[in-house]
Amino acid sequence: MENLDLKQMSTMVDVIAEEKGLPKETVLGVIEQAIAAAWRKDNGDRDMNVRAVLNTKTGEADVFVAREVIEDDIAYNPSTEIPLKEAKKGSKVGDVVEEKHKVTSFGRVAAQTAKQVVVQRLREAENDAVLVAFEDKVGTIVTGTVSKVEPKLVRIDLGRASGIMPRSEQIDGEYYSVSSRIKVYIKNIERNERGAQLILSRGCPEFIEYLFRQEVPELENGTVEIRGIAREAGRRTKIAVMSTVPGIDPVGTFVGGRGIRVQAVMNEIGEKEKIDIVTWSDNASEYIREALSPAEIMKVEIDGKKAKVHVSEDQQSIAIGKQGQNVRLASKLTGYDIDIVLTKKAPKKKKQNVEDSLLSAIEETSTEE
Repeated sequence: MENLDLKQMSTMVDVIAEEKGLPKETVLGVIEQAIAAAWRKDNGDRDMNVRAVLNTKTGEADVFVAREVIEDDIAYNPSTEIPLKEAKKGSKVGDVVEEKHKVTSFGRVAAQTAKQVVVQRLREAENDAVLVAFEDKVGTIVTGTVSKVEPKLVRIDLGRASGIMPRSEQIDGEYYSVSSRIKVYIKNIERNERGAQLILSRGCPEFIEYLFRQEVPELENGTVEIRGIAREAGRRTKIAVMSTVPGIDPVGTFVGGRGIRVQAVMNEIGEKEKIDIVTWSDNASEYIREALSPAEIMKVEIDGKKAKVHVSEDQQSIAIGKQGQNVRLASKLTGYDIDIVLTKKAPKKKKQNVEDSLLSAIEETSTEE
């Protein structure tokens, strides 16, 4: 490949655009980037600001090298600067002027560079086009196939596109094997200098919410609502729910008959992760009591966004939970900084039986007489 056949490349624009499902303008832009890169390889250096224009009718191309006009007589960086006295007539200091060069042929190395640019840029453009199609799927669950398992992430094939599930978005303790099919939540599309990437998740609270939406039809008609979710993926989730219709039990609605609804969600995330479904309340004290379930609470004292929760000795470990998990999730769920305080129960007064009460009354009467 001693030279780039510009006429052949011109005729290929429409073919590539149709084959890749890309706009003609995108493909033309990619080829022009490749011509600019090849020309820079043969005639300049990497600092040069070069653009190319390809005439698809004639198969001819021109490149334009942009440089800034400077006041000094000597350009210290001739790749990007040009002295005022050398610039075209009418130029002023600070202007950006372009020098036009006719493209004729390229050397072998430059041609190879152009080929690599075309392949890479087309792949990026194709990927970006696919991701744009996935933008309306952000916030939903899709089924994909595990294509590669790496130490810090799992790559998942979604058919027309692929995405990554970072370690932070995985369910703790869950094992992923290549070729296995799994459900993933499309969290967002992350864009950087290397292009766009679908970020997938199974460990986020939204994954739990979406799973419940698939199992609880009352969520769609507004009979019940999810008011908050706190999750430590693979271990425990607390979800606060409420009913908008009097007489409807929101917790029972989410649990389902014989626990069928909550069990369906647990089947997807794994039996190791427990789910606490509690009733939301606009009364902070009541909400905190619910959030700390199954612990029994004696008293809740609220000061700003801090809450001092009094519990008896037999309920202290339940309220705190294993490694502080219960109180930690309750804090996340309610938005209050919860402090568990041990409080001893007041001793119960001894009840007098009927005979003792009668004797006491007779004795008091005798004394009065």
